[in-house]
Amino acid sequence: MTTAFIFPGQGSQAVGMGRALSEASPAARAIFGEVDEALKQNLSRLMFEGPEDELTLTANAQPAIMASSLAALRVLEEGGIRLSEKARYVAGHSLGEYSALSAADALSVDETARLLRIRGDAMQAAVAPGEGAMAAILGLDHDAVIRIAEEASGDDGIVAAANDNAPGQVVISGHAAAVDRAIALAKAAGARRAMALSVSAPFHCALMQPAADAMEKALASARLSAPVVPLIANVTAAAVTDPATIRQLLVEQVTGAVRWRESVLNLAELGVDRFVEFGGKVLGPMVKRIVPDATIYSLVSMDDAEQIAKNL
Repeated sequence: MTTAFIFPGQGSQAVGMGRALSEASPAARAIFGEVDEALKQNLSRLMFEGPEDELTLTANAQPAIMASSLAALRVLEEGGIRLSEKARYVAGHSLGEYSALSAADALSVDETARLLRIRGDAMQAAVAPGEGAMAAILGLDHDAVIRIAEEASGDDGIVAAANDNAPGQVVISGHAAAVDRAIALAKAAGARRAMALSVSAPFHCALMQPAADAMEKALASARLSAPVVPLIANVTAAAVTDPATIRQLLVEQVTGAVRWRESVLNLAELGVDRFVEFGGKVLGPMVKRIVPDATIYSLVSMDDAEQIAKNL
């Protein structure tokens, strides 16, 4: 089988994340220590013990999810499973793209943590509270949601398709008034559900331009190498290995849509028929909806690691 290692994005955080791995695995524990040191913060304690409202803050959630993902990968590597030997590609959903790059040795753990802290702070600061919103549209295809977003955009705000997650599962993002209009239009168009999401900012749309500018500056001085296996990039849904191109795509990713459905379809066309998700069980169900015949594994616990190690 041909394997891709995949890494989840924001929304997969939960109090207690990574704790069992840290207690059982020196390699996982070392990852949490590296992230704590890089951020000069006891982020691991926040992950393990909460409080939830503090963990959910974008500036904390982003490096926390990355730390949990890489800790899960290190547990597998501790058992002799190497990414460079077992994975043909890596991919990540939004911030998960940074986890994927670190997993593939393009970014060090400490560099990734610092970049995600900058990214989280910049995304949170880009739009005043209450000014932006996001919503999930279920039961309409991507093209239909794009048309609805175009119709809902007006003089008082814009809305765009932000995440094309799976067939019939699209997230929109933009000014609150425009998002509300899009929800109403989606319901009128026959959406199974159209609901506002509890998020702190309108991610992956043009309102994030200030955050994109901040990331362009941060990435310009970041130490970024070619990944040991190609990355399937969010904004192009295509394979990339060139560091300069990756840098630019990470900037574009802040305002651009996450083309996850297309990314998974491209991986399937490249021969990938097995996907291993690290640090969450969010992407696996999406992949299954996109490629029903794919084999899916999710590594969150030590039991997961043992089972996956037997099958890779």
